[in-house]
Amino acid sequence: MQNILLDVRWGIIGCGNVTEVKSGPALSEVPNSKLVAVMRREKKLAEDYAKRHGVPRWYGTAEELIGDPEVNAVYIATPPAYHKEYTIQAAKAGKAVYVEKPMARTHAECLEMIEACKTYNVPLFVAYYRRALPKFLKIKELIEEGAIGEVRFVSTTQYQPITEVPEEEEMPWRLQKDLAGGGLFYDLASHTLDYLDFLLGPIKEVRGFASNQTGRFEVEDIVSGSYIFESSVHGTGTWCFSAFDREDRNEIVGTKGSIRFSTFGQSPIQLRTRDREEEWMIENPLHIQRPLIQKIVEELTGTGESPSTGETAARTNLVLEKFV
Repeated sequence: MQNILLDVRWGIIGCGNVTEVKSGPALSEVPNSKLVAVMRREKKLAEDYAKRHGVPRWYGTAEELIGDPEVNAVYIATPPAYHKEYTIQAAKAGKAVYVEKPMARTHAECLEMIEACKTYNVPLFVAYYRRALPKFLKIKELIEEGAIGEVRFVSTTQYQPITEVPEEEEMPWRLQKDLAGGGLFYDLASHTLDYLDFLLGPIKEVRGFASNQTGRFEVEDIVSGSYIFESSVHGTGTWCFSAFDREDRNEIVGTKGSIRFSTFGQSPIQLRTRDREEEWMIENPLHIQRPLIQKIVEELTGTGESPSTGETAARTNLVLEKFV
């Protein structure tokens, strides 16, 4: 049984862009939670972040941050290539771990992270924050109350223009396989697939196809396939990252109706049945990870439970691998 904390004192490893608005400020806004230290390899950038966000200490190495006696929970916001290494280090130090998504580059790395946290009796959480956002909880509520009857299948279409990288600039880490595990499919589709796991249960089988149609990057730029949940619900998806325009559309079809929604956009949830059509426009919070962080803090302080764990996130990594 994990130790119950009176309060959660966070340290961030890798205080880059994702932590500026999406997550970092929320670590100090949630009750019984405080961001007390940050780390970047360029220590001056860590100092700049700390001073702008009112964080008392900053470091240039992960070892220093993990060794800070005041830090009792570590948020790892680096590229996936470093998630396993830092998770194991934090676990050995007895500190709770919250890691960015995707959880790691491979399912095998995920399993090593889970095992380390079990060995050292620390909890492991992953930043699939749609599991706690009001918009996505509303969709779950509609499904569970039977608004569309028994779910039969789900379909996803996501496409966007190619990422332009000037020759003089370094390739973004999200397009480097050794750092990210895959391309934008790993970075973006993981959100949708993890949410569908939360909504409809684990996916048990995948038949996927991945190609590099443009030849611009070393990673896949289009992925498509079909899959089936343990519940026998079917699914199909196409994700293309070299199209003419942007589209982000999911549809869940049941025996009495359907629900349409976007994973990333601010479009409304659309419910359609034989008798009615209804929409809900639910805005995301400014600090989009705050609802999940609150759930994590509640679990760490013994008052609640997080919907996103190492075990659930590892399932998503396995599905990603099966697609490509």
